[in-house]
Amino acid sequence: MSVGAPRGLASSGQKPITEILHPLSAAEEPISPGPDVTVNVGGEKEAVLTNGTPVETSSPASASSLFNRLQLDDDLEADARDPYASMETRDLFVTVDDPKKHVSTMETYITYRVSTKTTRIEFDLPEYSVRRRYQDFDWLRIKLEDSQPTHLIPPLPEKFVMKGVVDRFSEEFVETRMKALDKFLKRVADHPVLSFNPHLNAFLSAKDLNKRQGLALLTKVGESVKHVAGGYKLRARPAEFCAMGEYLDTFSQKLGTIDRIAQRILKEQSEYLTELREYGTVYSSWAASEEELRRPLEGVAGCVTTCCGALEDLSENMSQDFLPVLREYVLYIESMKNVLRKRDQSQAEYEGRLEAAILRKQEDRTPMPIEVEKCQDKVECFNADLKADWERWQSNKRQDFKQLLTGMADKNINHYEKCQAAWESLITLLQDKQTEDKTSETN
Repeated sequence: MSVGAPRGLASSGQKPITEILHPLSAAEEPISPGPDVTVNVGGEKEAVLTNGTPVETSSPASASSLFNRLQLDDDLEADARDPYASMETRDLFVTVDDPKKHVSTMETYITYRVSTKTTRIEFDLPEYSVRRRYQDFDWLRIKLEDSQPTHLIPPLPEKFVMKGVVDRFSEEFVETRMKALDKFLKRVADHPVLSFNPHLNAFLSAKDLNKRQGLALLTKVGESVKHVAGGYKLRARPAEFCAMGEYLDTFSQKLGTIDRIAQRILKEQSEYLTELREYGTVYSSWAASEEELRRPLEGVAGCVTTCCGALEDLSENMSQDFLPVLREYVLYIESMKNVLRKRDQSQAEYEGRLEAAILRKQEDRTPMPIEVEKCQDKVECFNADLKADWERWQSNKRQDFKQLLTGMADKNINHYEKCQAAWESLITLLQDKQTEDKTSETN
């Protein structure tokens, strides 16, 4: 069972405990395929849900067909299923901003202001403002993983950067990290279970965060996950979780390819920008020695300068907005795979205990041990929590990538519009110059 689940959890869209502990079979509880149906090469229909989860049929959806179901349009029906997507139902608001650099004899580090507004009775005050550094966020994530092993914990931006490549105290890097930390904390605060975790409460409200607090806190679910009985090998992962794993593998490959190409484009844009600036300077110096061609040459130099500024804005958007989202989802995939592995370990423990209990029952007819039933409950809780988090993750992913791709399109349009306007103004200047020359010749 989920640890730290709040009152009224049924409203979060998760199954009631009676249904979790005693699930119906696939034949008794069929999953409706909905409106989305794909047809494979052989002509057979293959039902697929829009969030990447296959319908439980004899032939589960392939990873490629799952990946192709990424929807960029507004999925209002999917969002409506998550009451936490509405601002009206939220009662915990967090913001990360105001980075400050601290220099001491021992170390140099950055802290961020974490502001909280809430109406929850678990908090003593309606508003808080504390300062936290990266390692405090890392502490929180570790605590969430330990105390909520059945849930997907949002990823943090990576701690270390390559030496000599990125200055971790530069304004650009600090701004990018601050946005990532803000997104991490908002995702946790919006989660119907994680947001009630006592470690999050301490992180948001305590002036001096005691990181030793709760070091011994590890749920029984977490303990059983880490210590699988007898190294039992999992028989078979259920079809829907197999499809999740395949989807994550394919999605990871696609994101990796896009990231590598985007990095190369960014590098080439940087090199091109350097050449373009030098190109404009040549026209400016040329104009100084050619009085008759001064205006046209200065016009060309001005066009090149405008194009430089437009390209600089485009590159900045790619490095600060586009690439960080790709990297976040690469880390998100690893987090999801980690939860899947824990689920598999929990299932393996249950199967191992069940087989051992069946053997003992055949030998001396002893009743089924209560530990077996507890293990089954843990597996069902894992399944229910993972499915709910999967749907929430898919909804967030649709919104994030729609915003990301729309923003990228707008930035590219803006870039080319600036360049086009600059060169069109040069044509007007040249035409005016030509008219002036003809008039002077006539006179």
